[in-house]
Amino acid sequence: MILKLPFLKKPPRVAVIRLAGSIASGTRGSLSDEALAPLIEKAFRKGKPKAVALILNSPGGSPVQSGLIAARIRRLADEKKLPVHAFVEDVAASGGYWLAAAADDIWADGGSIIGSIGVISAGFGAQELLERQGIERRVYTAGKSKSTLDPFQKEKPEDVKRLKLLLDDMHALFIEHVKTRRAGKLDESADLFTGEFWLAGRALELGLIDGIGHIEPKLKELYGDKVRMIRYGRRKPLLSRFGAQVVGDGLAALEERAIFARYGL
Repeated sequence: MILKLPFLKKPPRVAVIRLAGSIASGTRGSLSDEALAPLIEKAFRKGKPKAVALILNSPGGSPVQSGLIAARIRRLADEKKLPVHAFVEDVAASGGYWLAAAADDIWADGGSIIGSIGVISAGFGAQELLERQGIERRVYTAGKSKSTLDPFQKEKPEDVKRLKLLLDDMHALFIEHVKTRRAGKLDESADLFTGEFWLAGRALELGLIDGIGHIEPKLKELYGDKVRMIRYGRRKPLLSRFGAQVVGDGLAALEERAIFARYGL
């Protein structure tokens, strides 16, 4: 039998969510809104936390999934009137920085990589390979733009122009998100939106983060030495644990490894 004494003050609780890996829908990345939604909802709603902390280690990925996850965090933060703190490990770049900017303040290790506020689209062209092999590709469409950027056809200037317009529009959304969330903190004299990335010390000077700090000492500084960190993490599906998705998981891991490698990690 446990006797609860109402006059004993409980130590403050901070919900901690770990967001690590690339960002993509389905099984293509470690982080997606669908997979994280139950975790984020529980962190904000369970146990009356004083705040929510995000541990971030992401090189980015899908801008749409980044936007969905960040928007969910902000909706719950506003609904519950809770501060959100982000703590960066190796990297918060591209979509990873989009997630970090959803927090009210951002802290990083001195060696953390921050930034890459840009949008990228990558593909390949294999039309010459088909020609050398004597393979004829046949494509039939209704709508002149339906085969835009077909990798087995010669690149068309009008297709590139159309893609560039789409990338610019997505980049504008990213910039607006950063400017809104970091209002009054950014170095207005610097061009922060070229896709360049920096170590934490320089990112601090540019206003992209709020300081150099690690999660445990910073939360104790903010909420007292007795603060309790309640950690929330994703569990792998049962079938995945027994190797039922080895091929798919292997391809996803290679893709994720390639994204991290862009930052020398």
